[in-house]
Amino acid sequence: MSIIIKVDMTTKKITTGKNPDYNMLGGRALSARILLDEVAPNCEPFGAKNKLVIAPGLLAGTPVTSGSRISCGAKSPMTNGIKEANCGGNTGIYLGRFGIKAVVIEGEPADDNAYVLKIGTDGASLLVMNELKLSGTYETDQKLRAKFGTDIGVLCIGPAGENRLKMAAIASSDPNGELRFAARGGLGAVMGSKGIKAVVVDKTLQQPVYHDRQKFMDMVRSIHAEFIDDPKIKQVNQKTGTATIVKAVNAMGALPTCNFRQGAIDGVDGLSGETMYETIINRGGEGKTGVSCMDGCLIKCSNIYPDASGKKICSTLQYENIALLGSNLGFTNLDPVAKLNHECDDIGVDAIEAGAVIGVAIDMGLGKWGDLDGCMALMKEIRNNTLLGKVLGHGVQVTGDVLGSRRIPAAKGQSFAGYDPRTLKGNGVTYAMSPMGADHTAGNCFGSRGEVNPLGTEKQGDLSRTLQYKMCALDSLGFCIFARPPLFKDPQKMATLVNSLLGTDLSVDQLWEIMGVNVVRTEREFNIRAGLSPANDKLPEYVYVEPLPPTNEVFDLSEEEMLKAIV
Repeated sequence: MSIIIKVDMTTKKITTGKNPDYNMLGGRALSARILLDEVAPNCEPFGAKNKLVIAPGLLAGTPVTSGSRISCGAKSPMTNGIKEANCGGNTGIYLGRFGIKAVVIEGEPADDNAYVLKIGTDGASLLVMNELKLSGTYETDQKLRAKFGTDIGVLCIGPAGENRLKMAAIASSDPNGELRFAARGGLGAVMGSKGIKAVVVDKTLQQPVYHDRQKFMDMVRSIHAEFIDDPKIKQVNQKTGTATIVKAVNAMGALPTCNFRQGAIDGVDGLSGETMYETIINRGGEGKTGVSCMDGCLIKCSNIYPDASGKKICSTLQYENIALLGSNLGFTNLDPVAKLNHECDDIGVDAIEAGAVIGVAIDMGLGKWGDLDGCMALMKEIRNNTLLGKVLGHGVQVTGDVLGSRRIPAAKGQSFAGYDPRTLKGNGVTYAMSPMGADHTAGNCFGSRGEVNPLGTEKQGDLSRTLQYKMCALDSLGFCIFARPPLFKDPQKMATLVNSLLGTDLSVDQLWEIMGVNVVRTEREFNIRAGLSPANDKLPEYVYVEPLPPTNEVFDLSEEEMLKAIV
């Protein structure tokens, strides 16, 4: 991959070029480098100087399982710092096969047309498709498929992105006709500010150019064999997916409940992965488990959740959405969670942020716990872009500030994910210290709870730091986080893939440095230049003093321990 497409929305000019300095970078690593090289960190997130970078992972387009995720990056309107969000779908695969390393969208249009960027064998072009204006993500995807055919990859935004609401997400089409989301940080709003409603990429069977194809394919077969032989894939990932951990997080007292006022909820079984699986199987119809989010995925951790008649409500129910739209809003049944999940997806907002927003709103008297109609009414305000909807749509920090809340679960302006930092303290370190803000994917410590006591006050900084650069390396290569067991067990596998693809001779240590450590340092440098000093590396004051039932823990790590997390 070597092609970089630049789209200037001020002039509507599209240029294609190459930059040899970027040859070893992909995904999050490339996004961070381009943003630091080309964007003034103190620029306005919705202004002409900001850029949206769409970058498939370094291995995108190759047949390695779960290795073609796509990264979206920009200066975030939510955190006012650098942000990367990635997701599955087939767009990354097709861009990788075309040899496209990145699509950079810059400038701002003087008109209010809805533009579609079309990329195919004949190059890239901008089309005006005003019939898509304010359409939901599902309708947008369907209309694009009706026009361009079903064999396309689609990135699009919903009305939230067009209205520049700060929690707007970018949707990505998958091989099953469903949507995945690069959700966090408001990157859908940046896309909307550029006048881009969608990016359409033609399917291609073209293959990447390998330095040593045989060696690459031998390593792919070795990695795939480990996945095929792993009983956890079929017995856990393909049945309960990420929802597997609902009861475990509840048991450790870290499950967000009623605006993070509690760490556990009575009736958690109704939200569990086991209940989800049984419900999908018993209801049948359009319900499915073991669904892949991109071609060639062997993990298949997604699902389609149906109603009592078997008709699809949403795809897919994941742990984070169950936590923030479920227990955090007082629900102990998956049906209302699925309905809220679908509404978030169609409007095009980050479901994690939306759950935190509604939680604060209810906490401040704008609803009741466990009331679906009330929650849906708030989502309708966001869809309709009313005055209240604008407040809610700008995320939990703005919502809490406007409503006068002293309990805003956010770091760097972005909502906590599905783990309360008082009882999973390593995640509290990641929320505060990562350049990404409160984003669990930047360094989730839940999987290491057997190695480092989640309630302990030591080793949390070192754990967060290590996970930050390892997760960043996966994001840069284009791997799904669930591909990590064989890759982290023997990281030489990743080095071999990169070396046989590019003709490099990277050691494992060099791989971690280039794809992980240097990237996080680049992101931190951007944030410092943007005015996000170390004074911003903190959690809200209430978590330091308010005990969290049932463990009654507070976040009590020392500053010295926190500073260990700086990569």
